[in-house]
Amino acid sequence: MKTKVLLLTIIIFLAGNIIGQTQPDWRKLHFLSEEEMHTPLSASRSFYVTDPPEGEIRNVAEFDQMQAVLVRYPFGIPIELIREMAEDTRVLTLVANSSQQQSVTTTYQNNNVNLDNCDFLITPTDSYWTRDYGPWFVFDGDNQPGIVNFPYNRPRPNDDDIPIKIAEYLDIDLYGMNLISTGGNYMCTGKGIAASTDLVWEENPTLSHEEVGGFVNDYLGNSFYDVLDDPLGEYIKHIDCWSKYLAPNKILIGQVPTTDNRYQDYEDLANYFASQTSSYGTPFKVYRVFTPGQAPNTPYTNSLILNKKVFVPITGSQWDDEAIAVYEEIMPGYEVVGVMYNGWENTDALHCRTKGIADIGMLYIDHMPTIGTVLYHPEYEITADITACSGSSIYSDSALVYYKINSGDYTSIIMELETGNTYTGTIGGVMPNDTISYYIYAADESGRNATQPYIGEPDPFVFRNFYLPVTEITFNPDTVKFLTPDDALDGIPLHIINQTSNSVTLTSLTEAGNQFSWWVEEMPNLPYTISVNDTLTLNIICDIVVNKVNLVIDTMVVETILESYTEIIAADSYLVSDIEDSKLSLDIIVYPNPFTNQLNFTIDNMESNQVSIQIFDISGKKVIDRVEFVDDNIVTINFDGQNALLSGSYFYKISSGRISKTGKLIRVD
Repeated sequence: MKTKVLLLTIIIFLAGNIIGQTQPDWRKLHFLSEEEMHTPLSASRSFYVTDPPEGEIRNVAEFDQMQAVLVRYPFGIPIELIREMAEDTRVLTLVANSSQQQSVTTTYQNNNVNLDNCDFLITPTDSYWTRDYGPWFVFDGDNQPGIVNFPYNRPRPNDDDIPIKIAEYLDIDLYGMNLISTGGNYMCTGKGIAASTDLVWEENPTLSHEEVGGFVNDYLGNSFYDVLDDPLGEYIKHIDCWSKYLAPNKILIGQVPTTDNRYQDYEDLANYFASQTSSYGTPFKVYRVFTPGQAPNTPYTNSLILNKKVFVPITGSQWDDEAIAVYEEIMPGYEVVGVMYNGWENTDALHCRTKGIADIGMLYIDHMPTIGTVLYHPEYEITADITACSGSSIYSDSALVYYKINSGDYTSIIMELETGNTYTGTIGGVMPNDTISYYIYAADESGRNATQPYIGEPDPFVFRNFYLPVTEITFNPDTVKFLTPDDALDGIPLHIINQTSNSVTLTSLTEAGNQFSWWVEEMPNLPYTISVNDTLTLNIICDIVVNKVNLVIDTMVVETILESYTEIIAADSYLVSDIEDSKLSLDIIVYPNPFTNQLNFTIDNMESNQVSIQIFDISGKKVIDRVEFVDDNIVTINFDGQNALLSGSYFYKISSGRISKTGKLIRVD
């Protein structure tokens, strides 16, 4: 981990007035000038609407590969920052005319900025907030790049035209989305999730909330648009003032002192994200950075991720070092650069004044990772879609999975091309309770290479398997479904296959609970011994007259002479004649999960206000068994004292009347 701090030892003037222009106080204009307050957006310019991109759309995230970074002259950032960014990324500077371009070139040269990495776009602008009015990048269903334009929420027509100018500059498609917005109030994970504050609703009063979300889905490909209350309590209501997606499953949220009247608002948002499912299908990992919001300013979430560097605004506050340490901890492998500047504000800092330009020819690896705690298998298949957006060919032997087991050394396996752009490789040699770390690498003929996760080995995907002896007793089918009335009457064969190295003796075979009237036809005399590789076939019968299909047996317990194994066979809906449609299954939200000392269940569709909550450990032992009489739909369990649980995986079963639902829990320290 490398850390730099860029210090300014000269007097900073806010607008970077090196050509002698008189500039207004940009900090005030990040809001609205008095004149602008009286200028409606509709009067500032017309907006050209287009159809959205076709096919499956991918919205480029800040932590995806960038080919350049957009800044504007006169500057709102220190020249030291530009010099640092230009070390390994191109800097595209917006200038009003060729005279300005020459002046900026001279300034760059005098300050040792790498001119080989500097480009200029001559176009008028009104302000230096390139984040707010800059382009939003997407790739369409054919992996062709484009820019989504939107009416900028300030009556600044020159700024509002910048996405159009950038699309022309890059020669890529431009899409017109008629949703008033601003870049500082928008962030995305790059995999179907985006977030803003409710400012986006306020600025589009003629649109319903569903219509706002429809724009974000149709034009940007984000099927889940999280619109949140703003905890900041400032005029700006920009989400980048208090939070930031760091990866598809990581989010950074500011933290204020307990004495701050906004404290609970911040904590509620942190808890909310901890309960939300990330783009990786697991709960978001929520990280905090202390931002007391007192002089000197602490705008630490207003940082910029630019390829393998993270630029963090610092102001000389006593909390600067702690903020840098937070980024280093949660973004291993990145070079964290602290940028000192007396022009940073809590509501307007480094992120607001820079904007990444997506690498339109990027090599993109789309992979749904195996992470967290998973069931044991001796091998795990790793699948990824690898796309060279440049149109170049991918080197056939370059698609690799690098992995290590426990603390061993990394090794690699070649991923084979299956169909289209889908590659598959298998991690083998896994033993029970192993921890596997892995990342994917590929290269193409354009000279690009990519890893997933983006930073590769320093921050790999990690999963640990837990070994259930029941996995050696195979249930086939693993889900028993009565799809027709004949199935219920004639029965469905259930094969119990002994794949252990020893004989297994069954001492009982029962369902968990009796809410389903089903039985095993011709139950063998117990105890019954199944030899190695032998199979016991049972016929499962249901005697309830079924008027709908998809009756699902919930849980089956196999008790052996050694211990009990619980096989979670299914957990969805139970459709029988005497249960109303509205009570077909419980709707349950569990949060946080993973949990520490407290677990909350939000339960809807209860058949009665009496709810049974049972929790089993992975061996099938019942560790919690309680009945609650619920006035509302929230049940909270505190895991301390007699309810203390060790770290690990558990299963819950919640029942109300004749319906129930099961699921998985993870307890962490």
